[in-house]
Amino acid sequence: MMFSAAVLALLLRGKQVLADGAECNSDKGTLDFILVEGDANLVSIEDDIRAQLGEVGLKVQSRLLSKEEFNEAHQTGDFHLSFSETWGSPYDPHSYASGWISGDEGHYQAFSSFDNPSSRDELFEKIERVLQEEDHKRRATQWEEIHNYYHRQATMLPLWGKRVPTVMNKRLTGYEMGNQQFDYPVHKLVLLTGPRNVTISPGAQTGLFQSVGRLDPHTYRPNEFFSNNWVYESLVRYGSEGQVLPALAKSWSITDTPNGGQEYTFTLRENVYFHDGQPWNCEAAKMNFDHVLAKPLTTPDWHGWYGLPKIISEWTCDGDMEFRVKTISKYYPFLQEMTFIRPLRMLSPGAFAFGNTTDPITANSCHVGWGEISLEGEVVTCAGISAISGTGPFAFSSRSTSTTKDGDEVDDEVTFVGNKNYWAGAPSIETLKIVRYESSEDVKVALMDGSLDIVWGSGVLQAQDLDDLEDEKDLSIFHSGVIQNVIMLLNTGKAPLDDIVVRKTIIHAIDKKAIIDKELGNVQRPVDTVFPFDSPYCDVDLTPRWDYDIEKALLLSCASSEIAPSKSKDDNSLAVGLGLGLGLVSIVCVSVAFFYYGESKKYEVELERAKKGVQA
Repeated sequence: MMFSAAVLALLLRGKQVLADGAECNSDKGTLDFILVEGDANLVSIEDDIRAQLGEVGLKVQSRLLSKEEFNEAHQTGDFHLSFSETWGSPYDPHSYASGWISGDEGHYQAFSSFDNPSSRDELFEKIERVLQEEDHKRRATQWEEIHNYYHRQATMLPLWGKRVPTVMNKRLTGYEMGNQQFDYPVHKLVLLTGPRNVTISPGAQTGLFQSVGRLDPHTYRPNEFFSNNWVYESLVRYGSEGQVLPALAKSWSITDTPNGGQEYTFTLRENVYFHDGQPWNCEAAKMNFDHVLAKPLTTPDWHGWYGLPKIISEWTCDGDMEFRVKTISKYYPFLQEMTFIRPLRMLSPGAFAFGNTTDPITANSCHVGWGEISLEGEVVTCAGISAISGTGPFAFSSRSTSTTKDGDEVDDEVTFVGNKNYWAGAPSIETLKIVRYESSEDVKVALMDGSLDIVWGSGVLQAQDLDDLEDEKDLSIFHSGVIQNVIMLLNTGKAPLDDIVVRKTIIHAIDKKAIIDKELGNVQRPVDTVFPFDSPYCDVDLTPRWDYDIEKALLLSCASSEIAPSKSKDDNSLAVGLGLGLGLVSIVCVSVAFFYYGESKKYEVELERAKKGVQA
């Protein structure tokens, strides 16, 4: 079968137009894609995205940063592209969206140049309004409007839903998935055989574990969520299906107040003790609130990144075991936000800087490195904590540290001991030891030789490692449901991404399914929305679809570029050429199909004639 000269000419013309389409992006400069060093999966995925954007003529330079440098780049807007992820339950969508407003995340800068008439300020007003909405149906409608509002700006490309892997030696059983990011409920595991000492390589904020940080409950990085969650508890905890369950409070009631707010009355759990032996009671609860909610610390720069510190007006004790909290207004996520791993977890009164009498103004539990913090004439002096002591299932015991060749201090091993007096029952594990490894390959080898019992969390092993370990008879592998969604953030505050057409070009040029199949195997699935569908108020169908469409990406490129591609007098020639070039396979397939269809009809006629001859 031969193509005519005319068809071949058209195909060659389509190929030329493809090159012209890529040429349209040659004036866009180099896009800066920032990543946190240490996560091998994201590095590989960024390589794939860079290659795909190269196909439409966009040049991308990756920049590996420490967590601190990455955060600074986000806050200052010093990036074009960046990976981000929603915070998952119980933060999605309300707290994650509130975080955009505070400026701690890259979204504040990324949203700075919305396409008119939309604006960042209008989006933030919508978010603040919905948090005050009492009616469930109106709240759902408002969230749907918010989701559509930011979606149409093409500033976030949803990539995949993140499922948390766990690899566990079969001498352990009783796996239960955590209910929020970095919730690794190791205390629920049961040891079947061997020593009651267990080693773990946990997924950290840096991917591979580096350090648990200071292990104080009232501040943030470099503290790790998972280890703070083992040591410290709150009044309530987050359960499956979005349930808020009792923890250090065994029950609570809610009443409306005359000023339009509400009062929460918590009945505290009795016979609970901190790891240092101090009793849990209302005095301890109030002391923690006094320090965390000291007025200068409730601004967005400190604890005011989420709603709860800003809407609580007062807190008091009514006896030893009853704690009352009042709010200035009704705030539907109040109990959800009380489940957060930080900053309102309970520290033993004896572990404050000067023990039970530590003043929240002159010696606040905020990290000493924060210095003095002032607001409206009130000055808080940060003194940090004197010990690591909570009520959780594991108590901190010891750590061994070293310094890397880059000068960073890391924890080589961190040891925790099971809390024998834990109110929910002592863990089966007596000693839990975190071990730091240099690479994913080292982790994999340790699992296979039995020196490592557990890997729990993302960013520790690569997808291929998980596939390989499926065949190991001594290991069990589990995957949680979708905890959160991973997205790519496009910074509208930095040219050329201040042009929505360029942002759409990037989005349509990325084949996320191909990337996920290559890099993440069967572990993750592509998603089309920023938040997981099962997050509250997030089951929303959004249009337009940000799907992979290379032809659309090239058409958009040349529509927005000052560099005109080679074209005839017909303004539609670019579209025609792209259609021909990208439809090459289709043309060949159709031509072959027609050829064999004609041949099959000919044989069919001859067969019919033969049949008639036999019948005669």
